[in-house]
Amino acid sequence: MTKEEFSAEVHLWYDPLYRFALSLCKDHDNALDLTQNAFQKLATKADTLKDRKKIKSWLFSVLYREFVDDYRHARRFPKTSLELVTDITEDRDPRNDAALDADALMTALGQLDTKFRAPISLFYIEEFSYKEISKMLDIPIGTVMSRLRRAKDHLRKALESQPRQQTDPVKFQTKVQNG
Repeated sequence: MTKEEFSAEVHLWYDPLYRFALSLCKDHDNALDLTQNAFQKLATKADTLKDRKKIKSWLFSVLYREFVDDYRHARRFPKTSLELVTDITEDRDPRNDAALDADALMTALGQLDTKFRAPISLFYIEEFSYKEISKMLDIPIGTVMSRLRRAKDHLRKALESQPRQQTDPVKFQTKVQNG
């Protein structure tokens, strides 16, 4: 793969890969690392790919496997941090309903077990087919469908249990008729 071809692939798939990584690990820095690792593997193993049309699914599979490996490692060797982290949502304008809904969804998505979070992110956020997800996660299509269903059920329950933000209705100015 030439530098130009590699750059084109990075340009094409960076944002979707990053979004998928962020949906899995819920951490900006880890998502960046996972994305970079996927492209690093592409740079070193691109010549072994037989079908260049499958780079997209190959990259997503590599990223998912990296995430699983990191997750397993973190469970075996937990890290302890002494830093105090402030919540970035404290400064958010409560009138921004779209942001609140997106935050609620991302919070609910983050609470899902990884085995449910990965398929739902791949299907709804990255728009992969059942067959592509099946290959990426190395699970049967029926399992993909059942995990999607269960993930949607979990998300629905989580979102329904969250208190809804009450906002004031938008008041429109009335036109004054000139006499």
